[in-house]
Order: sequence, then C-alpha cells, then structure tokens
Amino acid sequence: MKPSQSMTRSLVLILWLVTLPAFAHEVRPAYLQLAEQAGGKWTLLWKQPVTEGRQLPLAPVLDPACELQPSGAEEFTGSARLSRFTLNCNPEAAVLTIQGLSATLTDVMVRIDRNDGSTTNHLLRPERPSVDLSDPTPAASAYLWLGIEHLLFGIDHVLFVIGLVLFIPGRMDLIKTITAFTLAHSVTLALSVLQIVSVPQAPVEAIIALSILFLARELVIKPERRSVLTKSRPWIMALLFGLLHGLGFASVLSEIGLPRDQLAASLFLFNVGIEVGQLIIIAVLVALLWIQTKLMQSRVPQVAYSWIMGCIAGMWTLDRVVAVFA
Repeated sequence: MKPSQSMTRSLVLILWLVTLPAFAHEVRPAYLQLAEQAGGKWTLLWKQPVTEGRQLPLAPVLDPACELQPSGAEEFTGSARLSRFTLNCNPEAAVLTIQGLSATLTDVMVRIDRNDGSTTNHLLRPERPSVDLSDPTPAASAYLWLGIEHLLFGIDHVLFVIGLVLFIPGRMDLIKTITAFTLAHSVTLALSVLQIVSVPQAPVEAIIALSILFLARELVIKPERRSVLTKSRPWIMALLFGLLHGLGFASVLSEIGLPRDQLAASLFLFNVGIEVGQLIIIAVLVALLWIQTKLMQSRVPQVAYSWIMGCIAGMWTLDRVVAVFA
C-alpha cells in the first residue's frame, strides 16, 4: 500500500469516527422526581429531553403495579417535555424501570424527595434500566458517573480538548493549558449551578462551537500567522474559553438539579467526573497518535485533523447562531 493511500484511508476513518456522533443529538439525561406530599401521598415528575422536535420512546414503570394518574397538562420547555402524575402507592417499596432505556445512549437521573427533607438519587443507564427504590444509595454518588458521561458524549467539549492536545507540543505547556481550562470551567460550572451567574444557554452553545472553530483555524495556519494570544500564552486562550465551556457543562445540572442536603458533594463529584472524562480523552488521543506513528509507519498530518474539526465546528456554529435568533 502506498503511503498516500494509507494516509487517505486513515483520514476517512478519522472523519467517520468523529462525524458519526456529531450528527446525533447531544446526549442529555432524562429526569424523574418522586416527591412525598402531606398525608403520605406521592407525585411524580417526568422530564424527557426533546431534540429537534423528537423525543426518545421512554416511559417510567413502577412494579408491583403502581398506577400513575396524570396530573395537569403536559408542558414543553423547548428542550424537554414535562409530565406530572399522582401515585396510588408508596414508590419506595417498588422497582422502577424505564422502558426503552436499554436501546438508547442517554441516562435517567432519579431523585426521591421526602417530607423530612432528605433526598436520594439514582442514576439509571442503558445497561441498568431498573432500580429497587427500597435500596437507597448515597445521594451524591450518581453525579460522578453523570459528569464522566457528559464529557465523553459532549462531542463539542471532546473536540476542544482534542484541539488543545494537538495545539500544544510541549508536555509542560500542555499541562499548564489543560489546567487553565479545567480551573476556568470549574468556576463557571459552580457559579451557574449555584445560580450566582445566569446566562441564556443558546448563545453559550453558539460561542462554544465558535471556540472550536477558532482553535481549528489556529491549527491550520502557519505558526507565525497565529494570533498573539495563542502563540505566546495559549493557557490564557484555554482559560477564557474554559469559562464558556463551564456554562455548557452546567446546562445538564440546571435541568435535573442538585440534592439540597448534599449540594457541595454532588457538585464536586460532577466536576470530578468531567475531569476524569477529560483525562480519558487525552490518554486515548495520545495513545492513538503514538500507535499510528510507531506501528503504522505513517501519521495523518495535524492539518487533516484540524480541517475535520473545523468543518464540524463550522456547521455547529451556523446551526447554533441561527437557533439564537430563531
């Protein structure tokens, strides 16, 4: 096989791997809240993500038979459908199953609020669509996995991290840049979740896409033509864009909320999960680049990765800017 053919095939494979999830909707968790009312009665709130007018075929079921009586009309928030029910049983003695979850890539955060102020959280996943509600787990533990999955399936955040790894050649400079990005998005994540800072989500998503496009552009052009900021102090660029990405991370927590009695622990574990997912992406990318260089005796030029990233980010930017003014 000629080197050019090897390079072409590698490029096609990378394009397929990167763009495949890019055309899928952003994976956001569904949310189910069970709330105890006066007199031992219970209500259920079911919040299901809606993307481009479509929703996943998911439905909560409580067993033994626990009838769900609709309570009021369904509501649409633009990104989710809200359904409310009253229950004729004590759900904490039942097994909750989310029908259809095993055929999806999303998760369901289940939250139980009791009259005494205590809260219990469960995270249901495609490989584990059921939970025995009589078997409580630590309220904050589910947020660690939620943070990991939100990073790994948040394709825009993944592309930005990949771009940083490709952009910074030196190990110490990369550590400094990734640390700046981490600190920045940790700050805005906390400020947003604690409702100290409130920013509309649509413009944030558009600027996040633009940040990836900017990074791709810097990767494509010659080093001497790059902006002063990225050329001399790339960690400042990562810091500024990290503030925006933190607002994007906060969107998932804004939708499902945090347990009041373990607010700090839940927020901390979610952020740790994001960092773990980020480190996974960096480790996998470094390993793939090493394998391609050492074992395949060829390497797709950095400019090829950059063009792929830039094309995807360009489409996202146009789509999200239109959504801002729609």
